[in-house]
Amino acid sequence: MTAPDAPRGVLFAVRSAAALHRLLDLLPVFDGDARVRCRFTLVPGSAFDADALAAVASSGARCLSWPEALAGRHDLILTASPKGELAALRGPKVLLPHGAGFNKALSGEGSPHLPSGLDPAFLLTADRHPVADLHALAHPDQVARLTEQCPPAGAAAVVAGDPTLDRILASRDRREAFRAALGTGPRRLVVLSSTWGPESLLARHPGLPARLAGRLPHDAYQLALVVHPNEYSRTGSFDLARRLRPALDAGLVLAGPYEQWAALLVAGDTVVTDHGSTALYAAALDRPVVAVCDGGAELVPGSPMARLLAAAPRLDPSGEDAAAVLAAQPAAEGTRRFAEAAFALPGEALTTLGPELYKLLGLVPPPWPAHPRPLTAAPAAPRTPAAFAVRARSERTADGVAVDIDRLPPWTDLPYHHLAAEYGRAGIREAQSAALLYRRADGAPPPDTAHHREYRTAADWTAEALADHPGCRTAAVVLSPTRCLVRRADGEPFTVRITPHRADGRVRCTDPAAALSAVHTFLGTHHPPATPLTCRIDGTPYRLHLTPATEADLQHLL
Repeated sequence: MTAPDAPRGVLFAVRSAAALHRLLDLLPVFDGDARVRCRFTLVPGSAFDADALAAVASSGARCLSWPEALAGRHDLILTASPKGELAALRGPKVLLPHGAGFNKALSGEGSPHLPSGLDPAFLLTADRHPVADLHALAHPDQVARLTEQCPPAGAAAVVAGDPTLDRILASRDRREAFRAALGTGPRRLVVLSSTWGPESLLARHPGLPARLAGRLPHDAYQLALVVHPNEYSRTGSFDLARRLRPALDAGLVLAGPYEQWAALLVAGDTVVTDHGSTALYAAALDRPVVAVCDGGAELVPGSPMARLLAAAPRLDPSGEDAAAVLAAQPAAEGTRRFAEAAFALPGEALTTLGPELYKLLGLVPPPWPAHPRPLTAAPAAPRTPAAFAVRARSERTADGVAVDIDRLPPWTDLPYHHLAAEYGRAGIREAQSAALLYRRADGAPPPDTAHHREYRTAADWTAEALADHPGCRTAAVVLSPTRCLVRRADGEPFTVRITPHRADGRVRCTDPAAALSAVHTFLGTHHPPATPLTCRIDGTPYRLHLTPATEADLQHLL
């Protein structure tokens, strides 16, 4: 027997990156306790173990090889997958699910039509004893299902809530910070969620991210993609980015496999999903959920996920109805009711599970409470695309002319008015084809390089751009978020001032390049520059003021 004051060894038995991430969310239970020593080991046999090992190694945690883990006895073993040779490890074992309950059953392993977390083939030893001493489940219905399918395991089950959900709920006040980090602004953030396997969103509809990027205006929508860690492991980040390149170049945000997916749910406005667990975490935040896949034979009938998908509006995989589906008013009853069937004790997982773990360790829990760690970061904001196919519609209004602007990738299959390209970032073909060519003024150079640089004035550059690009009708320099210098091929340069939109105590600015497309369209219809002009971006009006170029703007150094 271990002495009461002896250090206790906790072994985190990891089989995949997804399982590792679940266990990391449990770590605050042991925060501040010098009596506990945490070690990690990789349970062999998974096709998705490479990224798990790399993630553990990069964290600085102490790792034990599998033979080392088998050689000793452990005071507590924590795992989030019932698969592998767990029974060979010596010590009390606690099993957590590695998703939002039991919603998915895979063919070709274990018992037909049973999720692994309910399957006696994984939960019992050869002599029919439970592998785990404790099953920490998130909802009473899960305990009931486990008891029905595997009574010996059900007898060792408790309702403990979900530590991952608690981290998400603890981060709700970071929504604005996450959206700022993503560069979302007033746009609607649409999060695509793909699980892994043949029924996943990316397996069934691999071109969906690009199709949506080609149809949803850049200034109205921001797209993000959450990919299951198993798919990251199977495909690799290099090949995944290659497959998604058109959508990434159009501004798609690709979440990393740990934490960032949850930050996207906090920041997001709508989730487009398959049958993966991410959708239920989104529902716990009462986010609107749109279904694009039904899970096929993998989806467990009657599960919370099945009920959520059955009630969700459907998106045509062609993306043709995307704008209408995403703009539709969400159901008044919301989606949280489906999550309530998967998660109990919201916010209480660590305080509920902590005493159970310390009981198995033979220790009195520390006097301070364990709190979930809020999510720390969203994915970095992508760079604004370098070229756009611009759809423009102008109309006479009571006080002048209004131009509606929608910007899409250059390869969109929708008709458009003109191509706009950013000089120095767009490809040569796009720059040569652009009717509107613009550049953004440089910031101040570092002091140690300033004397090595040559400069051109904004006036000179716009003239040269028109001369060097015969298809270009308008050249412009973005001087600041509210001021541009514009030169038409058939006219003198002038200054454009953009008035931010003010409403509800907030000031909203648009990308000056979008305003330049409105100016280009306006001047192409031969309106006098003095005509009052409004640029409308996703319905938001911005007043534009065209005046003869000032000397300061003409001589601005680039």
